[in-house]
Amino acid sequence: MCRLKRDLYGLKQAPHAWYTRIDSYFIGLGFTKSEVDVNLYHIVVEGKPLIIVIYVDDLILTGDDQLIKSCKEDLARELEMKDMGLMNYFLGMEVW
Repeated sequence: MCRLKRDLYGLKQAPHAWYTRIDSYFIGLGFTKSEVDVNLYHIVVEGKPLIIVIYVDDLILTGDDQLIKSCKEDLARELEMKDMGLMNYFLGMEVW
């Protein structure tokens, strides 16, 4: 799980501008946006899946460990973020 530090806070169109930026970044990396949920992106690299879900200003990554590590490194170069480590709770539910 990663927490994004949005440098656009305070602007009236901040949520839209931020989402447009991260959406174009993921599409540029080759991710496919889900038709069911616009906050879910997925990619398959050498038969290994990587799924990213955007929840407010958090990114939830799941899939192959090497792909997750590589994706976090790419994201850290592009966006200011903090790696929160493994997710323990989501919306009040324990995740394991």
